[in-house]
Amino acid sequence: MKFGVKIFLFGSLSAALIAFQWYEPYFSGESLKGARVLVTGASTGIGEQVAYHYAKLGAQIVITARREHVLNKVAKKCQDLGAQKITYIPADMANPTDADGVVEYAEEQLGGLDYIVLNHIGPSPYQMWDGDVDHTRWLMEVNFHSYVQMTQKALPALEKSKGSIVVVSSLIGKLCSPYALPYIATKFAVNGFFGSLQHELAMKQSNVSISICILGYVDTDSAMEKVKGYIDISPYPAHEAAWQIIKAGALRQTEIFYPWYTYYCTLFRDWFPYYRDLMIRNSYNNLP
Repeated sequence: MKFGVKIFLFGSLSAALIAFQWYEPYFSGESLKGARVLVTGASTGIGEQVAYHYAKLGAQIVITARREHVLNKVAKKCQDLGAQKITYIPADMANPTDADGVVEYAEEQLGGLDYIVLNHIGPSPYQMWDGDVDHTRWLMEVNFHSYVQMTQKALPALEKSKGSIVVVSSLIGKLCSPYALPYIATKFAVNGFFGSLQHELAMKQSNVSISICILGYVDTDSAMEKVKGYIDISPYPAHEAAWQIIKAGALRQTEIFYPWYTYYCTLFRDWFPYYRDLMIRNSYNNLP
């Protein structure tokens, strides 16, 4: 395709898509009152904020993460914020037994499931790849295989409730970047698996919806600490990202993007590959 034609189409599509982005589907928080929700990775960051929003809406919630003492604090705050029910279960998602056990516990405590929010991730260094294959394999177990396993375990209950699977993913699961190769690989896997599962569930006329949430740079402590010194862009608030995640599940949206720029990065990533790659590399500071 000639360059001039690309520019024309780029401009036309941009105008149409900006107009489309202004459309905001109606969402009533009342619809989540009493909803039975499982939130993973809920001890800090986005998962913690998701739990607090559900609590304010009067949902029944099970939260999970590795650290029991932090989960206890989050659960107490959820109770204060108005959760109809709140309980927690510590789990290590590198252990397949724990992944199954969390879903079983949530169904037992809540009498079923309406939403499962898959948000947990394992720690991974932010640096050029050092050839550590074992770490990549371990991280794939935590960030991807456990998502698949929990989905398989939760699907029967979600079919009964016409429920939703909400998958928290990342822009760098769609757009290759340096310094986080193992993490990026897991997010590409998540996007591919759950995007394909959406098709299969639709073809089977399943009651279950899947919402994939593509997030950019959000101001969680772990994210800001990792990229400190590497990039100079400003992060967006985690509590707002969490709200968009909750809305996506409630509205049964197939895919949402937060913040706004993630949508356009994904949409136009293959139009000008040379300039795309140049922009990505130049967005990082030169480090020793």
